[in-house]
Amino acid sequence: MRGEVLHYDEDQGFGFITGADGNRYTFAREDLRREASMARGTVIAFQPAGRRAREVISIRAQAASPPAATAAPTQTGNAPVAPQHFGRFAENAPATDLWSYFRRGLTENYFNFSGRARRKEYWSYCLFWTIALIVVVGVGLFTDDAMGHLDELPAVTVGLCGAFVLATIPPWIGLNVRRLHDIGLTGWLFLVVFIPTIGWLIILVFALIPTQARENQWGPVPAGVRA
Repeated sequence: MRGEVLHYDEDQGFGFITGADGNRYTFAREDLRREASMARGTVIAFQPAGRRAREVISIRAQAASPPAATAAPTQTGNAPVAPQHFGRFAENAPATDLWSYFRRGLTENYFNFSGRARRKEYWSYCLFWTIALIVVVGVGLFTDDAMGHLDELPAVTVGLCGAFVLATIPPWIGLNVRRLHDIGLTGWLFLVVFIPTIGWLIILVFALIPTQARENQWGPVPAGVRA
């Protein structure tokens, strides 16, 4: 994978990379394929291993100046060389819009209890979960009405709502754990939700705390957050 060096401390032998997938990776001196200058903006290739970059090698140096100050694209033959973009600006960077967070919560993050989740991801999931629940209730009530069950127990509505809530419990727990990781806390603190009366209020406070704008033990700063 290709990426770009965000920071490298020569003395400590430790740094950060933004990958072409939009994620941030850590690397150390021993991960360098050969000793070379790793100034900010250096374009590199590496092998991702979780959130760690291995086999890091410099491809070319890229000036860390704003796009407006860069030189005009060079020509190779008759075709212009397109500039490379990484991180949020990469073509294959993960989307950070509201719907994408909810969709990934129900797919690739369904059983994900590691990593970090920013506030936008948390509240995006809550928003679309609420909308989906309203739709499920509406479908259930319409079906019960058509079957003449509204005067009795609305069995279809109860069944659909129960199935929906049960199916979305794992991603919701994982989201809360990753939100706690994002503010630098252990995911085990989610157990405070079982404290009567105030448990939900504590979880709400955790959900409102801003992202920890630096690498922590649970991973790099989530994509889309300005560190």
